[in-house]
Amino acid sequence: MRNLEGSIKQMGVLAVMLAAIWALVSLLPFRLDLTEEKRYSLHPASIAVLEGLEEPIEIDILLAGELPGGMRRLQRSVEENIRTFNSYSNKRITYRYFNPLDLPKKEQEDFIVGLSDFGINPTNLYTSEAGGKQTKMIFPGILARNAEFEVGALILKGEANMGPDEILNQSVENLEFELINAIKRLVSKQEKEIGLIVGHGEMSEDDGFGIVEALADDYQVYKVPLEQAKSVDDLMTFDILMVIGPKSAYQEREIYLLDQFLMRGGNLVFLIDPLAFNFEEAGGEGTVAMPFDNGLDQMLFRYGVRVNKDFVQDINFGYHVVMGGNFGNQQQMVPLPWPFYVAAGRMAKHPITKGLDQIVFRFTGSLDTVKADGVVKTPLVFGSDFGKKLPAPVRLAFADMEEKPDLNEFNQPNLPLIYLLEGNFTSLFKNRFLPEGVDKAGFVPESNEGRVLVAGTGQLFQSSKSPLGENPLLLGQDPFSDTQYANRQLLQNAVNYLVDPDGIIAARTKQFQIRPLNKVKVEAEKTKWQTINTVLPAVVFALFGFVWVALRKRKFAGK
Repeated sequence: MRNLEGSIKQMGVLAVMLAAIWALVSLLPFRLDLTEEKRYSLHPASIAVLEGLEEPIEIDILLAGELPGGMRRLQRSVEENIRTFNSYSNKRITYRYFNPLDLPKKEQEDFIVGLSDFGINPTNLYTSEAGGKQTKMIFPGILARNAEFEVGALILKGEANMGPDEILNQSVENLEFELINAIKRLVSKQEKEIGLIVGHGEMSEDDGFGIVEALADDYQVYKVPLEQAKSVDDLMTFDILMVIGPKSAYQEREIYLLDQFLMRGGNLVFLIDPLAFNFEEAGGEGTVAMPFDNGLDQMLFRYGVRVNKDFVQDINFGYHVVMGGNFGNQQQMVPLPWPFYVAAGRMAKHPITKGLDQIVFRFTGSLDTVKADGVVKTPLVFGSDFGKKLPAPVRLAFADMEEKPDLNEFNQPNLPLIYLLEGNFTSLFKNRFLPEGVDKAGFVPESNEGRVLVAGTGQLFQSSKSPLGENPLLLGQDPFSDTQYANRQLLQNAVNYLVDPDGIIAARTKQFQIRPLNKVKVEAEKTKWQTINTVLPAVVFALFGFVWVALRKRKFAGK
């Protein structure tokens, strides 16, 4: 009887302790992430977005249906991220699986076309079923919506030189960013301003269409005639100023305004054409690209980078279509290899470029860094293992491309094509006479912090024109093939980073370690481990039972 009363008391004490622990956890909720890679931890900027939610959000996971192992892992990771979001969110985030292929045929086509507006295109997945290869169409994306708006995001992304396992792993790493970025776009009420400098022949190809189309959902984009700015204060409403492909030289006063914009905390993007040429003359005998003065070289040199007067060629090139001979009464279009179109697929592990697909650089110059105290210089995109520089003057002729490029000439590997400069910049006008008419009292000789992005081509963020009309295409879309380069995403990532480097863009640095099984070792030791996993538990339980029976016999032997 005493033993029974003692057991009841112990059970009562245990119940009270459990109730107390439950109440404490309910009042003071907490999470412990014990994984080595902090897989279930969120970036502070992501938590801030979630804590600021004012209304519930619904998410459709389009990656649905029966999937192979790798895709199931990505699918589960989306769920895990949403559940983690709910641990911090001020409002509930619900999700469901939705396969567009389950829609009726008439609705299905319109829905799939609508997904393409969000950059979500169907992907053919090859699986082994019933002893053969089967093709399955999947939609690796999500749709997020609130009461008013809907946005979408592609969640399967990787660099061009990656294998399937690496692409999947990198997609899982980037899920937090892709999901939280979609949510932020859905609820963001504050739009920052981007200025496109005009007045020197900038953006002659698409008049800024590619940039405006890529950034319009998140930023206000304006054209800024720099000569009309009365002072630096007129520019400080902008978070970023972009100088894109000027064709004539900037005046000293204009350079001063750009310099002081950076000194006062603004961010600059310089996309500079190193050489001038008339591309329409590349047919026949060809033409020659020559250096020209844009007035910006000294300023960039002071900031720590130099755009060389040359062109980069790369064996990983794109094609340019020229008009060939007639076939009947129809003139033929012939694609020629064009090494001046560099398809760069080697990316730095940086929030701007991590996981991007190939980026096309048309007529780009090489970049060198020079000493600039206080400035950190980070190369973001590189050419392939086979590149070369062509110093000015450079001949441009389609006829030269009819012969196969000589691989031995491409002996300069991994040429950097974009540099990010960060830190404390020194003004070009420090210890110099200031331009006439400027406010000398407001001169700032050094910046506390700043960011400058530099590339040696003015066409990096310009759209090509459709061969069937004059309308510009989406940024990065090749006009003569189905290739979609990642220039648009590069622009979006770069702007997000320049505006807020510690914001949600920083979540793209998360890394998970791939730990694949050794297939050879698995096959060799399969029988051993099968035996251990089936026999050993039975042996352990048998021994436990034997010991327990023996102890019981000894305990009751004298009674």
